[in-house]
Amino acid sequence: MNTFSKVFILLILIIPRFIGAQEISEFPSLTGSWEGPLVIGRDSTNLAFTFSIKDGQYAAALISGGMGIYGMPADMVRVDGANITIRIPRLDVEFTGTIRLNDSGDQIVRIDGDWFQYSEMVPVVLLRVDQPTF
Repeated sequence: MNTFSKVFILLILIIPRFIGAQEISEFPSLTGSWEGPLVIGRDSTNLAFTFSIKDGQYAAALISGGMGIYGMPADMVRVDGANITIRIPRLDVEFTGTIRLNDSGDQIVRIDGDWFQYSEMVPVVLLRVDQPTF
């Protein structure tokens, strides 16, 4: 293998890691609690996700007094740029959302998302709160 090939392979391995690290730091932190109403038919309940950092990755816990859930950890949390995916298979729940920033891009103002459960999709808007209100 010639020197050019070795350098090319090395760059292919290193550049994606560098680019991925930049994408994470471009957005303000999600850590803390995000709450919003979940309206299914005539029923409405509040839900919240509390985000933390665990082993360098986002972790999330679901809180919903109306569902009797107080801190159920998500099995999977993926943040890819402005897109968020949270999965809790034991509840058959998946939340997919998009981070919305203020005009200057230095603060997250809300997360626009969709709550998928038992083949139903419900739009949900989450706002930052100091602590869940239930």
